[in-house]
Amino acid sequence: MSNANNHIIQLAKGWKWTKLGDVAEVNPKLPNRECIEDDLEVQFLPMKLVEELSGKIHLTETRLYGEVKKGYTPFIDSDVIFAKVTPCMENGKIAVVENLKNKIGFGSSEFHVVRSKEEILNKYAFYFLIQQRFRNDGEHAMTGAVGLRRVPKQFIENYKVPIPLISEQKAIVSKIEELFSELDKGIEELKTAQQQLKVYRKAVLKWAFEGKLTNENETDGELPQGWVMQTLDRVGSWRGGGTPSKSRKEFWENGDILWVSPKDMKSKIIHDTIDKITKEAVEGSTAQLIPKGSILFVVRSGILRRTLPVAITICEVTINQDLKALTPKEVIVDYIFYFVQSKNDDMRRSCSKDGTTVESIETSLLKNYKIPICTTVEQQQIVHAIESRLSVCDKIEETMTNSLKQAEALRQSILKKAFEGKLV
Repeated sequence: MSNANNHIIQLAKGWKWTKLGDVAEVNPKLPNRECIEDDLEVQFLPMKLVEELSGKIHLTETRLYGEVKKGYTPFIDSDVIFAKVTPCMENGKIAVVENLKNKIGFGSSEFHVVRSKEEILNKYAFYFLIQQRFRNDGEHAMTGAVGLRRVPKQFIENYKVPIPLISEQKAIVSKIEELFSELDKGIEELKTAQQQLKVYRKAVLKWAFEGKLTNENETDGELPQGWVMQTLDRVGSWRGGGTPSKSRKEFWENGDILWVSPKDMKSKIIHDTIDKITKEAVEGSTAQLIPKGSILFVVRSGILRRTLPVAITICEVTINQDLKALTPKEVIVDYIFYFVQSKNDDMRRSCSKDGTTVESIETSLLKNYKIPICTTVEQQQIVHAIESRLSVCDKIEETMTNSLKQAEALRQSILKKAFEGKLV
């Protein structure tokens, strides 16, 4: 196995390049395993209990030694575990394991274990392994079939690590943890702000259809004067869809009519579709043209377990049998779109066939779902009020997302300086 360090740099005085396998054991055996009783309770750590990048693990599961001594990866307190399989390795599932039940643990067979010898601190090894650069090199060294590629043990053993004296390693680890602690506080504040923004978005939509964005004197629990509740069935005409025969090439080849299926329902506006059909397909199948300015609902799809996708058409389209289309009359289509956003979870549950695991929507229940209707002028005011507020949210969200990316870049910069001897 060739060494992957193609970016070895000049080290600070007193440092030396050393193969990781010379200062640590990779996948060592469990010490004194012949003396361990089968009924001893030990820590169990599946891959899902190791966080990405943070180095945190969740010690919530235990097993009896006899149950896990075969088929799982053993480790002891202070070992470093390293996910070797894609995509867990690239995502940074790496941690120092501490406070294990009876100081022994077993985990996924997809972990490599790195046990430090006297020349290297376990946390120094951890911070080296968590570097993006090391994980990139590990990705390039992976072997195996697509989807099950793994970092070989020999890659880790042969990888060269910059090693200073233990006293300097301690100083480096201490400085990294100090800087990371400050960075983590900022990241936590950003994530809290992101959650608050989600709450505010939901509140804006809720207030909109209670009349609170356009009426100064509204009363909680009551519709503003002049508003009425109507079923979706009464605000427009409904159409279904179908799939033209796949065996009829003239229905699909060189088609230019958008044919919408659930996989196309990813944004507010339908701009394009994966598949398109021909005029002959519309004339010779159950597919029918849906006018522009209609709103499309997914009524059958696994995605309904998470959300009820809706989208607006800006040109004539066709749809498959897993969608329904509502073409509104005297109601602004954006008004309906935002109403569905405000009631998304409730609509999924109350319009589902069995009310439990939502994978399909009962069309009759969807049509009977009630929407508050006001004048067209007030609908326009409500849509404008929603979009102006959500636009501000989008800009704030973009700023926070960029800040989180910068924070991760700063984290990697700190690690880079640490292992170049420039941090302390």
